[in-house]
Amino acid sequence: MDAKATIPLGWFSRNGQSRVLVKTLDHDFKPEETLTPYGIFLPQYDELHLYFTTGRVTSDFIMDCLTDCWHAIRSRFPQVTTLLVNQDNGPENHRRRTQFMRRITTFVDAFQINVELAYYPPYHSKYNPIERVWGILEKRWNDSVLDTIETVLNFAKRMRWKGALPQTIKLVRKTYSTGVSLSAPAMAALEQRFERFPGLEKWFVRISPLCP
Repeated sequence: MDAKATIPLGWFSRNGQSRVLVKTLDHDFKPEETLTPYGIFLPQYDELHLYFTTGRVTSDFIMDCLTDCWHAIRSRFPQVTTLLVNQDNGPENHRRRTQFMRRITTFVDAFQINVELAYYPPYHSKYNPIERVWGILEKRWNDSVLDTIETVLNFAKRMRWKGALPQTIKLVRKTYSTGVSLSAPAMAALEQRFERFPGLEKWFVRISPLCP
């Protein structure tokens, strides 16, 4: 899982150049709107699920995307008892980010499935397979004016990863609160649920479900 860099939308782009004859602006002081892609990629199946938000990429947004995706695909994987999630150590999905860890634990209990969080160390997230997906998406709209949300979504719908279209393209319009966190006592209690592997405490966390 990973978020791509936020995209400014409006009548500016590529130093005012476009592959089609369109008048654009060569300077931008304030974009009309921004859009951030967030992706969930299944490398073994070369399967891509894309979510877009005009707001901040928060812990709750990330977990809503993962929950929506697992709801959609879990019937295909009845034998799966553990989800391994590869991601960077960003501020909203950090191993110590209290709201993210609370939400992922709720996810584990709701679906009665183990989750292993595997974090890439600093400057190594480029090895996350989804980073190569972002390159294909960027190439898809290269030299085009990204003037509206619809423009970006249409490019995403037509991108292909190894010949396959994305399985999911969703615009999330929900507004998420920032700075949501647990109290120290609440996080200390939640911490008892986490198995942090010796020597890899910063990079690997396993969470198992409580019996319903």
